[in-house]
Amino acid sequence: MDSPSEDYPLPPIPGRVPARERTVSVVTHPEATHHVEGLVGGQFDSTLTPRGELEAAAIAATLRARIGSSAQVAVVTSDLRRTRRTATIIGEALDTDSAVDPRLREKSYGEAGGRPQSWLDARFVPPPAVGDRLRHHEGITGSETRLDVAARVYQAMTDLLTRDVDELVIVTHGFTAGLVVAAWIGMPVEAVGHVAFPVRSGSITTLREDGYFHNRAVVTVGDVAHLRR
Repeated sequence: MDSPSEDYPLPPIPGRVPARERTVSVVTHPEATHHVEGLVGGQFDSTLTPRGELEAAAIAATLRARIGSSAQVAVVTSDLRRTRRTATIIGEALDTDSAVDPRLREKSYGEAGGRPQSWLDARFVPPPAVGDRLRHHEGITGSETRLDVAARVYQAMTDLLTRDVDELVIVTHGFTAGLVVAAWIGMPVEAVGHVAFPVRSGSITTLREDGYFHNRAVVTVGDVAHLRR
């Protein structure tokens, strides 16, 4: 027997309440001041540039067009200013407030945050090709390991996915977004030492769980088509 699909759905079962599909849109904040000033971002609290404001509006319009006005929506954001501003613009388009979750912050580069990128480059200790990449320390005082970031992002995702909504919009940062995807597909934390889902600033990654099997799909990664319109 063929599996259920969009083309050949299973007939409804009498007395059964249909399960609903849910979608998670992972948004990386658009252009921020640290990008154009050549500074290390991480948890340095930069703001959106004027271009970033326009890009955030384009993201919001794209999500509004896809989601519409009838779905139950939640918007959750990192607490840094560049993500909070992006989430505010998205929330206005979707007619909902945004909630703040500091666990969605970008990886901390410790004392390098807000310094010139060249300062970090001169001191950075890259992770080994093999070995314990999760706990590798990059040589910068106060910086987080990959395991530090993964632990908080995975816990955040465990909590966020209990929300009873059709559409969840997560506004975060480039490195963190990859770990959001890893958590979504159930990749064990101990396996994320090499994981990477490279995404640009201002991107939308679309994740979807079907309402029958509850399989979790990665539909698109790092889509930026809306920035070229």
